[in-house]
Amino acid sequence: MPENAAHSVRLLLASSNPGKLRECRELAGAARVELGLIPDFSSLRPFEESAPTFAENAVGKALHYSRFTAEIVLADDSGLVVPALGGEPGVHSARYAGPQATDAERVAKLLRAMDGKSGDERQAAFVCVLAMARGGRAMAILSDRAEGTLAAHPSGTNGFGYDPLFFFPPLGRTFAEISHDEKNRHSHRGKAFRKMLRVLAAADAIPSW
Repeated sequence: MPENAAHSVRLLLASSNPGKLRECRELAGAARVELGLIPDFSSLRPFEESAPTFAENAVGKALHYSRFTAEIVLADDSGLVVPALGGEPGVHSARYAGPQATDAERVAKLLRAMDGKSGDERQAAFVCVLAMARGGRAMAILSDRAEGTLAAHPSGTNGFGYDPLFFFPPLGRTFAEISHDEKNRHSHRGKAFRKMLRVLAAADAIPSW
């Protein structure tokens, strides 16, 4: 355990995904935040993410799993929003082409839906909502987004999901073409996570840095 553990805040992710834990630890950087996974997560009654908004899903998930631990629970919901498609894939981003579909299949379906669209019709945004809860009570809800456009063809191999299609104008590349560090700085999840750290610091849950 790190030397400053006595002065850190502990958060448990509402997930069993070690990759998500690794990503959140990278986003936390030098902040005095200890991140872990909820023990025996797979044995707990699952939360059905069926709400129509990212915020409702994130808060619902945080509240649900906070009843199984005394620690602060951190949950997120995120996805790609395309106004020209009425907000789709939106909260269905991970299931857009079916629950067992691959990233390539989801990208292919999105490209078909965008066929014939140009200019402002190709605007898109990645959205992330983070929620913290403890003992069945919400503590904070943070959100942020990354604005871009949808490319005509996938490009890049560094990302996942819709990253190869998401062209980010400030860097002139898709999210799958930028470096890991660049994505952490500019992504919807990275910006929302830094907001969460500022909220924790302002509440004196963790020291300023």
